[in-house]
Amino acid sequence: MRSAPFVLEYTYKRSTGPVIGRFLTGLLDRRVEGVRTDSGRVLVPPREYDPETGRATDGWVTVANEGAVVAHSPGWALVRLDGADTALLHRIDGQVETGDRVRIRWSDERVGHINDIACFERTA
Repeated sequence: MRSAPFVLEYTYKRSTGPVIGRFLTGLLDRRVEGVRTDSGRVLVPPREYDPETGRATDGWVTVANEGAVVAHSPGWALVRLDGADTALLHRIDGQVETGDRVRIRWSDERVGHINDIACFERTA
């Protein structure tokens, strides 16, 4: 069987924009921010538009670095951080069950990327 090397790469850069850019900058500073909708819901990760109404979101909210597991599979969990109304999908360290309390374990070196959150870990 013959083979040849294949490198998948994207040779362009894309702007994160004002909403995701601010979210990622917050992670750099160990801060998680969401946006508020007209109805008062807090979306984390933030979105420019409310997925329920299509209206622009407005108003930044800092949420907690810990929360509850909403759903999980091996190695991954949906976590609703305290102060947020939506859940964030990320890696989980160890076994968790729905409802378990977890907190962010920050990466030692942060660069303004979702991987600035190394993973979530159980609080107790």
